[in-house]
Amino acid sequence: MTGVKFRERGAALPHGVQGAADANFACTVRAFSRLFPGRRFGGGALAVYLHGEPVVDVWTGYADREGTEYWTADTGAMVFSVTKGLASTVIHRLADRGLVDYDTPVSAYWPEFAANGKAHITVRDVMRHSAGLSHLNGVGSEELLDHVAMEQRIAAAPVNKVLYGHQAYHALTYGWLMSGLARAITGKGMRELIREELAEPLNTDGLHLGRPPAGAPTRAAQTLAPQRIRSWPVLTPAYNYLAPRVASLAISGMFGSLYFPGMIQVLQGDMPFLDAEIPAANGVATARAIAKMYGAIANGGRIDGRQFLSAERVAGLQGQPTLAPDRNVWVPLSFHLGYHAVPIPGVMPGFGHAGLGGSVGWADPATGMAFAFVHNRLLTPMVFDQATFAGLQMLIRRDAARARRRGYETVPELGAPYQVSHPVAG
Repeated sequence: MTGVKFRERGAALPHGVQGAADANFACTVRAFSRLFPGRRFGGGALAVYLHGEPVVDVWTGYADREGTEYWTADTGAMVFSVTKGLASTVIHRLADRGLVDYDTPVSAYWPEFAANGKAHITVRDVMRHSAGLSHLNGVGSEELLDHVAMEQRIAAAPVNKVLYGHQAYHALTYGWLMSGLARAITGKGMRELIREELAEPLNTDGLHLGRPPAGAPTRAAQTLAPQRIRSWPVLTPAYNYLAPRVASLAISGMFGSLYFPGMIQVLQGDMPFLDAEIPAANGVATARAIAKMYGAIANGGRIDGRQFLSAERVAGLQGQPTLAPDRNVWVPLSFHLGYHAVPIPGVMPGFGHAGLGGSVGWADPATGMAFAFVHNRLLTPMVFDQATFAGLQMLIRRDAARARRRGYETVPELGAPYQVSHPVAG
């Protein structure tokens, strides 16, 4: 029973906002529209699911840097670390079929991973970011854009003894750990698996790893920054000399897990970052598709009358919150099986994954609510950007409570349904 009542038309949308929303979410939609006041502020989308049903699906603003192309129903944003939640969900789908067990060593599925004393590291260790494999250890940009090479490199790597056994955010390596594991089990790469295990059963075209193929309904928005950087220290000889040496230190923290030569350039111009498979960072997705995935999780694993994940699986996806700081980012993230929480009582109950710049996908099984917010801005450092979705989620939660009390309307299925992508290299 969902409490849906067809009692009135959906909310009138603010000027410039497209899509549909139940009238109870008028405050949320107004706040969303104010985040994109002009061409130089880019564009974005917001979607909300309640008890497995869509109640908000709106978008606004511009998908290109010049402010000439409007955001559409099928514009996808590069969602950075929100991609980790997609890759994790693929693994949970495989676990539901008995193909992987969280407490089994990774090397039982991926024998090469046993190298350098890693034979005992379990799938759970990896999904909790406690495997001590977060650092890139001097990888170059060419190798980083080769996902098979990165999987092989991680399989051969030793653990960081300073970080092993402690939560230390694997900013980029998490994705190749997931894809290497999944490839060993299925013989398929993560780009293909995100389509088969997520996009197809959810019947949405809006989930891709990397740039959607030519002809796909989903089109990648351009990131607004960093595009015209000419004087940042990353381009100075002194920085280029010191950065790799600092990144190689076992105690280099987040810098060691993110730095590689050319890290700014791969996000500029045509964004070569999107032409690789980086399952921790370069997903291109619509808010609708992400919200639908988390909407299934928040609804006992069920969506569109089908079981996307088993109820038993979903019940185990939320861990115990802890205020212990992550050893790479030094804020508490409470990772559990690939998703993180906000372990401050009353602040964003539930779990999901946020990304650089403030995109987020989130599920709150206790209330049956899920939402996703995506955009193409990358203007300020991570952590500070998260204030955007933290503020939005407060409004969403309040409006969702009102909708449950008063009854609500679902919105139409907008955007393109699942379409088979062109074959991709594994």
